[in-house]
Amino acid sequence: MPDFSLEIAQAERPVAGIDEAGRGPLAGPVVAAACILGSDMPAGIAAAIDDSKKLTRGRRERLFEWLSANAEFGVGEASVEEIDTVNILQATLLAMRRAVAKLPRAPAVALIDGNRCPDLDCRMQAVIGGDGISLSIAAASIIAKVTRDRLMAGLDSCYPGYGFARNAGYGTLEHRAALLHLGVTPAHRRSFSPISQLVLLKD
Repeated sequence: MPDFSLEIAQAERPVAGIDEAGRGPLAGPVVAAACILGSDMPAGIAAAIDDSKKLTRGRRERLFEWLSANAEFGVGEASVEEIDTVNILQATLLAMRRAVAKLPRAPAVALIDGNRCPDLDCRMQAVIGGDGISLSIAAASIIAKVTRDRLMAGLDSCYPGYGFARNAGYGTLEHRAALLHLGVTPAHRRSFSPISQLVLLKD
């Protein structure tokens, strides 16, 4: 379970955790969140926070509401067009920079999930598997995941039939079948396979 050890070990404050949601889907933006937690957060909340992928939707939503009211956070995204232009890695780093820029105060240290760091004006530490190690990163993963899921639910009403509200743009059987039947939408990442092949076939 993630804890506050990495945050406490930093000599400078404040410490922000950064994570993203949506690197792998075939559709929709990539979303990043940066989160600064207080060390006096309730023990029950701290014990409940975990990598967003390990939590049920209901628990993620409840923790998101608590974090929205009690944590300092910023959310950034990179669009489908940006993903297709600069690639998904660079778009993810761009979304992370945008998330940090939206924090109510600049962090002295940023703990970033993964092995790559965005270009930030503070000390940074990449943490592989960070959403299972750092409470701040895990909290950011929850904020990013819930925010993106809600964005994809909105896209579901714009582009019905693909199941975006259920699959969040991932390449499920339902989604892939809809692509063959309904075609590619503006919400799809044309640089991703199998979208690129479908576009070529259409042309």
